[in-house]
Amino acid sequence: MYHFYPSQHKDLCNKPQGVRTFIINCFKSIVHFSFLRVTSLRCNSPTQSFTAGVAASLSTAASKTHQTFFGRSEPHRPAAQAIHFACGLGNQVTTTPCQRRTPPSPSSSLPSPSCPEYFRWIHEDLRPWSHTGITPDMVAGAQKFAHFRLVVLDGRVYMEKYHSAFQTRDVFTLWGILQLLNRYPGRIPDLELMFNCGDMPAVPYADRRDSPPPPPLFRYCKDDSTADILFPDWSFWGWPETDIKPWETLREELKEANQRMSWMKREPYAYWKGNTHVCKTRREVLRCNVSYGKEWNARIYQQDWRRTVKEGFKGSNLADQCTHRYKIFIEGSSWSVSEKYILACDSPTLYVKTRFHDFFSRGLAPGRHYWPITDRDKCRSIKFAVDWGNSHKKEFYFCI
Repeated sequence: MYHFYPSQHKDLCNKPQGVRTFIINCFKSIVHFSFLRVTSLRCNSPTQSFTAGVAASLSTAASKTHQTFFGRSEPHRPAAQAIHFACGLGNQVTTTPCQRRTPPSPSSSLPSPSCPEYFRWIHEDLRPWSHTGITPDMVAGAQKFAHFRLVVLDGRVYMEKYHSAFQTRDVFTLWGILQLLNRYPGRIPDLELMFNCGDMPAVPYADRRDSPPPPPLFRYCKDDSTADILFPDWSFWGWPETDIKPWETLREELKEANQRMSWMKREPYAYWKGNTHVCKTRREVLRCNVSYGKEWNARIYQQDWRRTVKEGFKGSNLADQCTHRYKIFIEGSSWSVSEKYILACDSPTLYVKTRFHDFFSRGLAPGRHYWPITDRDKCRSIKFAVDWGNSHKKEFYFCI
């Protein structure tokens, strides 16, 4: 039984089943890997359908010393906080603290929910298959790009691992999917998809109108020349190798930090801290620092992850970095997961132009959500923005 991409999506926002892929049978045994334990996920024969249950446990902190930021043991590790997720296998029922028996119902006293701005891009992401639908062969064609294959069948999750992802990106992506199914039991359709956990988009659009559609591949970012389908990045559910907490927790810490220091009392400079080794554009922004002999109103700090890990992530708490009036966002090797943390600081974001975008950044508008910074003359552009903001404090204050 296969579900093809429908041509009309008027009910996409209110009905999760509007986005469909397909049900598959089991062809290979399912792997298991460190940080996540998946049991009873294999088929007895190549044609037997998946019927097993899921049991998984993982740690949101870096509790496995052999999987640190540099792939080896380090002397100091923060205390681990275990999170358990388990589902019944057949008639066997296990305790699941986070389980909801029924999906949450909207309150009748509240207005009907509306879709966030970024929802409209779902249609654009699925446009290459709007006339043909998505076939099993198309999905199979994406395997050469994929780190893993994901299957949801009868509310249960199965995965087949093809390649190792960097650090634990695949683990926390799967953890997010498990939480989705747990939050909305019975409302997630049967599906199959291929997922890539890398930085750079990989699937180009068809070069001619008569060319076959590209293979459908999910990933974290894309640009205007690629057909990758966007999905929230792994750090929304945690990034233990950098000691970053799940977004739900960190968001509250950032909110508290913003309340502790008003915008007017913050340092009147633009702030950025990060790894400059991943791309040229980050190394260029180092020249905007005052240490280079000219005041560009920027305070730039290089993140030495090797040293940070050894020191137990001292000085890397994102909730402690909302102390400047302006925050700079700049891409990494492609896009950067830092985007959401920078925007959440309640300081105007100076957004250095990038060709990459994630699932929500296409809904951001210059002048409303950020101040655009040209990538050709970053330092001068940053200085102009800071000078203008410091001389128009009331305008900025009421905007944030």
